[in-house]
Amino acid sequence: MASAATDLGLTVTDDISAVKDAGAELGVVVAYGRLIKPDILAALPMVNIHFSLLPRWRGAAPVERAILAGDHVTGVCLMEVEEGLDTGGVYRRQEVAVGPDETAPHLTARLAEVGARLLVDALETGLARPVPQEGEPSYAAKIEPAELRLDWSRPAAELHRVVRLGRAWTEHRGRRLLVLEAVPVGEAAGEPGAVRGGVAAAAEGGLRLLTVQPEGRRPMSALDWERGAGAGPLRLGP
Repeated sequence: MASAATDLGLTVTDDISAVKDAGAELGVVVAYGRLIKPDILAALPMVNIHFSLLPRWRGAAPVERAILAGDHVTGVCLMEVEEGLDTGGVYRRQEVAVGPDETAPHLTARLAEVGARLLVDALETGLARPVPQEGEPSYAAKIEPAELRLDWSRPAAELHRVVRLGRAWTEHRGRRLLVLEAVPVGEAAGEPGAVRGGVAAAAEGGLRLLTVQPEGRRPMSALDWERGAGAGPLRLGP
């Protein structure tokens, strides 16, 4: 994005206070991740393209939290930037269905397209007055690495949501194994974490492993990994 702006002859800076002297009429914020101070907002009004249906999932990781929660619908809000965390009124909003196997990167890309259209439409027709948010807010904290660990004592449906975020991991014989692609199945043999025929058992059902990445190696098909793991039963987890 910075290189595209530079090619257009636009100034690029990481100093947000520079907007005070930019001569702009409106600022547009996307995934900024920090609160903007009142003196800057007083100098330049701003709108934010936020990837959720506010007030649900205010904060840093709305797409990931929507997937982890099993939300079937999320969306995009074009909102007024205030000093608070995603508390401003909403100018435009559009719902977006979440696919049952959709990954966080894919959903984010779709929401970005929707957000761009909302912004362009608002700039062409006018922002009008924002509508205050209604309902109980929920907060989308940043995803911590520990949350990407696959706990095989949980149901397969929940583990599948973790895999959809990207960089999900488990352990195999004391070393980390990334699970890059997997799909849930209704039944799996063995105790939680046992792997048979490419299926890892969970507390309920199992995950059919499709693509994995052993520590220090490249991604590979799960069946190739299983064949090369050696004789004896395979078990994932600590």
